[in-house]
Amino acid sequence: MPITTCIFDAYGTLFDVGAAARMAAEEPDHTVLKDTWQSIAQHWRLKQLQYTWLRAVADQHCDFWQVTQDGLDWALDTAGINAPETRERLLALYWELAAYPEVPDMLATLKQRGLQTGILSNGSPDMLQGAVESAGVRELLDVTLSVESVGVFKPHAKVYEMVENHFGCSREDVLFVSSNGWDAAGAAGYGFQTVWVNRAGEPQDRLYASPHQTLTDLTGIPDLI
Repeated sequence: MPITTCIFDAYGTLFDVGAAARMAAEEPDHTVLKDTWQSIAQHWRLKQLQYTWLRAVADQHCDFWQVTQDGLDWALDTAGINAPETRERLLALYWELAAYPEVPDMLATLKQRGLQTGILSNGSPDMLQGAVESAGVRELLDVTLSVESVGVFKPHAKVYEMVENHFGCSREDVLFVSSNGWDAAGAAGYGFQTVWVNRAGEPQDRLYASPHQTLTDLTGIPDLI
């Protein structure tokens, strides 16, 4: 069956999760980040994801904003930074993440070809709304789906099932795109066609399923459909 629905992860896939630390480091009030922002961004993202997995297996769900704050606090502690104003600035910038440069044209091409588009994310609804508005892509998305509707983080099957329930489509109709290899693998195991956007050139995760395609950015997504 042909692909009718193209669904994207949000953070790291459509939106640049490293932008908050990078932008704060350029501001004169946060020079403490000048030499550490890259490691902070990396540790922040890693702990943010790890906390979602640990909360999911422990059945201790909270919203994504909580794990975002917890991950940042761990990253700042690791860097030996105790600067409340910088912490608050980093968190504020996380609501204003920029989209990767190819995102608007890629989404516009999909819409021109008649595909349904959407986001499926661990992010809480208000966080996702802020990111979509900040990136200026709201009109190019049919829906933004948050795990808060099912109360568990990816890669639980209940999360991927939300796409079928919303669009009334079958799994075979869906192309799911994520910059997280484990997320693309989880969606492949669920039954979606999947693309891993491997921006960092990482090795493939050894999991129960594998992404069907691998790209270095989102530019080639329309050509796969």
